Amino acid sequence: MLQLLAFLVEKLSLLSNFKLFESSWSDAEEKECPAQRGPPRPLQRGDLLEVPRTLFTHYGIYLGDNKVAHLIPDILPVFTNDTKLISSVITNKRLILGCIYRCATVRVDTLEDFAYGSNILVNHVDKMMKKPALNNEDVAKRAEKLIGAIRYSLLWNNCEHFVTYCRYGSAASRQTEKFCECLKSIIRDQRSVIATGLLGMISIVCFGMAPSTTLPTVLIPFTLWMAG
Repeated sequence: MLQLLAFLVEKLSLLSNFKLFESSWSDAEEKECPAQRGPPRPLQRGDLLEVPRTLFTHYGIYLGDNKVAHLIPDILPVFTNDTKLISSVITNKRLILGCIYRCATVRVDTLEDFAYGSNILVNHVDKMMKKPALNNEDVAKRAEKLIGAIRYSLLWNNCEHFVTYCRYGSAASRQTEKFCECLKSIIRDQRSVIATGLLGMISIVCFGMAPSTTLPTVLIPFTLWMAG
């Protein structure tokens, strides 16, 4: 039991240090590429913008005239083609349902609505990408061509994939990579087998012996053991 508790504390600590709510680029890379000092330059059309959210970093492409194109989950386009209604501020309910239904919109909002009170980093990803950025005007035109409803995937087609495709020509997401690395570390830890087995036994005790409780109790720990 002590070993199991230690395992859970360790994984919770790992997740708490999983800094999706900050920039998805590592501190080591920050040290290699220190931020420029002095007054910030004016935003230019085609700039890649990033702002911190509660659990992740949100990205967009600046289009000029105080407008930003960004990809965000939204369920509303599934039910209506009313552009005025769709362009209204996305509520948390619309966002969550969009994630579940895997529907998103590349939309244009004001810089203030995009930032949502947070500080904005400009072209911060340029310093770490292997590919050079495309011409700023080409970046903005790519973003404008994608405006509208789009298929969404939290891991394979999110806001970071959108901006990296527009600015560098290939979609990539460090947030996805960090999440997969964290998931692999949990799967490879053999204590996961003990934890899932114990939870399975508890479910059998609470809900009785049935296929819905017995099969997961056997198959999940076995799968984790083989994967580890």
